[in-house]
Amino acid sequence: MSPIIQCRAVEKVYRQGAVPVPALRGVDLDIERGDFASLAGPSGSGKTTLLTLMGGLDRPSSGEVAVDGQAITRLDSTRLADLRLHKIGFVFQIYSLIPVLSAIENVEFILRLLGLPQAECAIRAAQVLRDVGLEGLEQRRPSRLSGGQQQRVAVARALAPKPAIVLADEPTANLDSRNAEELISLMAQLNAASGTTFLIATHDSRVIARTHRHIEMTDGRISADERIGAAGP
Repeated sequence: MSPIIQCRAVEKVYRQGAVPVPALRGVDLDIERGDFASLAGPSGSGKTTLLTLMGGLDRPSSGEVAVDGQAITRLDSTRLADLRLHKIGFVFQIYSLIPVLSAIENVEFILRLLGLPQAECAIRAAQVLRDVGLEGLEQRRPSRLSGGQQQRVAVARALAPKPAIVLADEPTANLDSRNAEELISLMAQLNAASGTTFLIATHDSRVIARTHRHIEMTDGRISADERIGAAGP
């Protein structure tokens, strides 16, 4: 079985005026189906940039990224948006929920983009909110949810389209210790139960300790890649 994400000789160079600033330097990396992996490194090491390129939110300066066997660096913007919608779930440290929509409406919104019938959207959204422990809170707007609950809605929204992989960028950064631990456990349980692939960019040692693969970045390169055994949920 092929990896769900493949990076080959990936480089990304930004510019500060006329000065080139390399963020990624020839990254080669495979993310396997079913991985529950952390991507760590100091600020400026390139982990968020790499996650952004893997998710098709930006393009590399050179090299190739493939998702589910498809070279996304060769896709036009329309096909790339379609691939993101169907194949990739995103969870960010900023929840990015639509404030005027309830929890279930925020999840239904992404499903409607897939063109699913309204009844199916409602059923699937309700199920995934139950899966993340928000049964009974479906009609609450984000302002009436705690930070941990809002992040659970964001996880539900990412999972609802049944993506091939979930990319999470510092998902515990804005959570207190209890909510952070609960979110880590939730993602571990979802990985174990459904085989959903998770790649989590993080500074959080608690997240790293729960993953079964740890990838370290330094100065835009992969400096370590270790399988550390599957932890329990």
